[in-house]
Amino acid sequence: MGKLEGKVAVITGAASGMGRATALRFAKEGAAVVVADLNSQAGEATIAEIAAAGGRAVFQHTDVASDDAIKALIDRAVREFGRLDITYNNAGIGGATGLLQNTTAADWDKSFVILTRAVFLGIKYSIEPMRKVGGGSIISTSSVAGLRGVAGLHAYSAAKAAVVSLTGSAAIELGRDRIRVNCICPGGVITPLVYRGMRGGEEAARSSMAKSQPIPRAGRPEDIAAMALFLASDEAEWITGTAMVVDGGMNTGNVRIKFGTGFSGPSFERPD
Repeated sequence: MGKLEGKVAVITGAASGMGRATALRFAKEGAAVVVADLNSQAGEATIAEIAAAGGRAVFQHTDVASDDAIKALIDRAVREFGRLDITYNNAGIGGATGLLQNTTAADWDKSFVILTRAVFLGIKYSIEPMRKVGGGSIISTSSVAGLRGVAGLHAYSAAKAAVVSLTGSAAIELGRDRIRVNCICPGGVITPLVYRGMRGGEEAARSSMAKSQPIPRAGRPEDIAAMALFLASDEAEWITGTAMVVDGGMNTGNVRIKFGTGFSGPSFERPD
């Protein structure tokens, strides 16, 4: 019997990277999964892979910048599978990058819409269906950048720090309902969002990240999926309000990573 047998999970940003790895892992452990993403083609491929392995999943095209879209996503889970036990607010972008003096207010605001407001909405709309089944697990993707600011990633660092803080305040409010609220703080994980704009692509990113923390390899999406599985499972029933660092030790030191200037959008879009 899988660790998530009988549970229903919603995962945003599940067409690629950490979200995809988590969707595959959750389904393998018995959960019915609603795969949410802007990238319909990759999202459909994810649910096809789950189905081929004997799992249950549906795809919901979702723009996490939209209040209505996130509400519709949660409603789809309940309508399709009858309940909601797990919400993983994972969708993200790099957001505004570069020097503060060159960052526009529009790019700053868009960064927070995707990285922080979407998390708030995911939590908000999960509360009632989770109350109806006696509790649940809400997980969000923050970052080590939310614990220690990163040069050139001012909006991203600030938005991810807000996710950590929101995780704590929501955990206080929802604990009485047995709804656990936690976040994951990944370090350097090899995903399309990270390497798509780098010279040399995935292999160059992998080599660079292997030197960025005490454990000498880049993070893998599966590393984050393993933590998400633990937090989603009943094994973590007494854990709430935490920021779980999964970074190969990156947060122990002063790692310097250079980022370009501009705005980094969804992983499937080409950088400008």
